[in-house]
Amino acid sequence: MACYLSSNNERVYVALESTYGTVPGITGANRIPLVKLGARQVSEQTGRRDKTGSRTFPGMPNRIRKKTNFQLNTLMTEWTTQPSAPPQGPLFQAAMGGAPILFSGGTVASASGTQITFTAPHGLSAGQGVTSSGEMRFVAAVQDAATVFLNAPFRTAPASGAAFGTTMTFPLATSLGSASIFDYWDPATAVQRIVDGAAMDTMTIKVNGDFQEFQFAGPARDVIDSASFANGDGGLTSYPAEPAVGGFDYTIVPGHLGEVWMGTSPSEFFTLTAAELVLENNVELRAREFGSDFARCIAAGTRRVGLNFELFELDDAQTKGLYQAARQRSPISVMLQLGEQANQLFGAYMPAMVPEVPEFDDGETRLQWKFSNSRAQGTGNDELYVAFG
Repeated sequence: MACYLSSNNERVYVALESTYGTVPGITGANRIPLVKLGARQVSEQTGRRDKTGSRTFPGMPNRIRKKTNFQLNTLMTEWTTQPSAPPQGPLFQAAMGGAPILFSGGTVASASGTQITFTAPHGLSAGQGVTSSGEMRFVAAVQDAATVFLNAPFRTAPASGAAFGTTMTFPLATSLGSASIFDYWDPATAVQRIVDGAAMDTMTIKVNGDFQEFQFAGPARDVIDSASFANGDGGLTSYPAEPAVGGFDYTIVPGHLGEVWMGTSPSEFFTLTAAELVLENNVELRAREFGSDFARCIAAGTRRVGLNFELFELDDAQTKGLYQAARQRSPISVMLQLGEQANQLFGAYMPAMVPEVPEFDDGETRLQWKFSNSRAQGTGNDELYVAFG
């Protein structure tokens, strides 16, 4: 018997729930690379006002409502499960709301700038990601069944006969789903946990870190554990055993590799030093209704997609164009590509983001501009698209 549990002996699996709070089944394919999982459950603070004849606190009922919150950090790895969703797919689907859209690739008939014509009907729609030779772009507009326009040109224009790779795009939707997060430890006799009814209130994507890292956080319905499990918790009749632990891909993607395209006529920026993209769903749980110990469903408020980024100032046209757009509050297109190899690509695309006027930071040897709280906008669930490729 070990004298303590090593936090390195932790494995986490994630799966979408078909019904809020009902724990789904999982397989080894649901395992994700984990940096940190925090789950906190506290009883609602309330007081007794009845007269007890003493200053001694007599206690509270054992079924007071509880509040549960979680935060999960995961690393981007190679997408080896094509055409199935990447391991983090349930997290992104729960955060974005829309069902993922698979593009199985296509063959290029001709390419000119941002215009791509395929040899066969492409089946693409606006906002979907496409990849070619280790680069990702997004469909800005569809001309016809064979031709699309991309948000920005590829560095190297695809030649006739070139093959586009497989991508999976996660769009926004009005309603949000939920996920169950399974937390298993060694030894098997240790307390295991399930965070059920996890709602993705925030999704954070950090650029230019050590590794490509994603963070998800929000409220949950409950934390179910193997030590106090009772029949019916999370819709289960017994606490689920961990799936067979098989091979797992530990290939992670360096955080400094990728591309950034911004502007009204998007240009590639090589001067970006840091960026953080945050999706806020303003989630509240239906947790105050009479007759239930737990929340009944997710209620999402007005969505906010914000970008904070820093770059070195240059006296070129594209950098000055960013400043001018900020002063005029003119929307610009922004695309972030993480990674630079096929099957190790992730992209985020905001068709219309309004940059805020930057702060001038002259504390270092080179002048930096800091753009804070720039916000994406749209007409209907179209302010952000994310894709794996």
